[in-house]
Amino acid sequence: MVTDQSPRVAIMMGSRSDLPVMEKAAAVLAEFGVPHEMRVLSAHRTPDALDAYVRAAVGGGVEVFICGAGMAAHLAGAVAARTTRPVIGVPLSATLNGLDALLSTVQMPPGIPVATVAVDGARNAAYLAVAILALGDPGLAERLRAFRERAGAEAERSGAIPTGAGAGPGVEHAPGARPAGGSSA
Repeated sequence: MVTDQSPRVAIMMGSRSDLPVMEKAAAVLAEFGVPHEMRVLSAHRTPDALDAYVRAAVGGGVEVFICGAGMAAHLAGAVAARTTRPVIGVPLSATLNGLDALLSTVQMPPGIPVATVAVDGARNAAYLAVAILALGDPGLAERLRAFRERAGAEAERSGAIPTGAGAGPGVEHAPGARPAGGSSA
């Protein structure tokens, strides 16, 4: 995201091939107007560059890191070891349907936590980053509240099942709801 403001969130990935998944986090942050930047840095192949970037990002105002990696998935842990800022890990499905990355991301030693979302869950990582930032940003908190309200209303609309003639057997009605033309007994 190009902006006049310093990035509040850093989206990092271990390889450029992770970009299609991690772009989803960027899209959510852009939707909420959260300044962010993206970087490809490997915990294994570019450890010195990773260290320099994390230090510079914290100094530049980054408040939350979102880190996506597959296989050994040490990126989030490597970042968490270098900062006390919140780190959200996105295990990626590079191999073993992402189970290897999930276990590598979630199994952190005491004192160096990494919040972990579902395999390929970059969007939820961004929503979590927004929620963290919203703790100190009333405007962002209001945008998040409004988003969740809209999402809830949409879920209710899409989950509505017509009652009455076309409902058929096995269709349950909401507690307290009366089927059309039926009795409440």
